[in-house]
Amino acid sequence: MLKVVEQPSELRSALDAARLKGRKIGFVPTMGNLHAGHIALVNEAQKSCDVVVVSIFVNPLQFNNNSDLANYPRTLEQDITALNQAGADFVFTPSAEELYPNGLEAETKVTVPVLSDILEGELRPGHFDGVSTVVCKLFNLVQPHLAVFGEKDYQQLALIRKMTTDLLLPIEIIGLATVREASGLAMSSRNSRLSGEQLQTAPLLAKEMRNIASQLSHSNQAELSKAAQQTLENNGFKCDGIDIVDAESLSPLTPQSRSAVILMAAFLGEVRLIDNCVIELH
Repeated sequence: MLKVVEQPSELRSALDAARLKGRKIGFVPTMGNLHAGHIALVNEAQKSCDVVVVSIFVNPLQFNNNSDLANYPRTLEQDITALNQAGADFVFTPSAEELYPNGLEAETKVTVPVLSDILEGELRPGHFDGVSTVVCKLFNLVQPHLAVFGEKDYQQLALIRKMTTDLLLPIEIIGLATVREASGLAMSSRNSRLSGEQLQTAPLLAKEMRNIASQLSHSNQAELSKAAQQTLENNGFKCDGIDIVDAESLSPLTPQSRSAVILMAAFLGEVRLIDNCVIELH
């Protein structure tokens, strides 16, 4: 039976008891408005853990757009029902006051160098500091043996892996492949903000990404990105970035790169969509 916990002290007590019994703890951090992709993360944690904790917290520290924060979908009752059906053990739903008792400006922050400032980080200043700070706080509260994240947020996953390694946190980080709609559109909580017409258009982002992937080995990288941007903008998107970089370092490709990742970001109306695709080069 799913237990809903709001207070950090209550969560710690419950998980301390589980650890004393030798239980392995898995953790899935989310911002709620759960979909099948989130449930897949829960199921992945359940494969090797005795206790699965899911957090639901819309983290104000990682939003650099107040409108985006205000409009982020919040569906707690439906989320709790979905997690109960999925067999999760705990859902942690703290308030911002619990996680940031000193206010956002006065809180200690965790910064992952380099990865926080490039690509998505350059487009959204401060975003990744907010991500690394809240994930570090949640890791300290839950103290899981492993945590599961979706690969759709590719740079975020790389950032969390580096933070976990650099801070010597004894947590295994598992990345799970992006779950997609039948149309190819990457599942995202933000998709619920798209109109019916926009939902028909949105899969074009993944289609153009696949087009780039199929031609990357024998075509000019800049020309592929430019053509994809033109197609997307002709169909109502506003591109926010098409980057093709080394999949391991997120640096520009070199002859030594073993794999590349295509990182896509574009607005459709007011909704920002992202996607990615990894291609083996050798």
